[in-house]
Amino acid sequence: MKENVGTVDRSLRVVFGIALFFVGWLGSSGALSTVILVIGLVLIVTGLMSSCPIYSILGKSTVEQPDPRGH
Repeated sequence: MKENVGTVDRSLRVVFGIALFFVGWLGSSGALSTVILVIGLVLIVTGLMSSCPIYSILGKSTVEQPDPRGH
């Protein structure tokens, strides 16, 4: 997959993903905890891979592009 998740986006995904994962893991054993845990895992994986399938579908990217003028 093409890289479409920038540095700041990637860092936030991993941090929030870890937080959601543990909230889901330590929460009650209901469906909501499972959903939160899965969302956390998805954020962690997409952050570590620097690629988001939803961004690809939408044609979005948060990767910082170099200034074409060289500044």
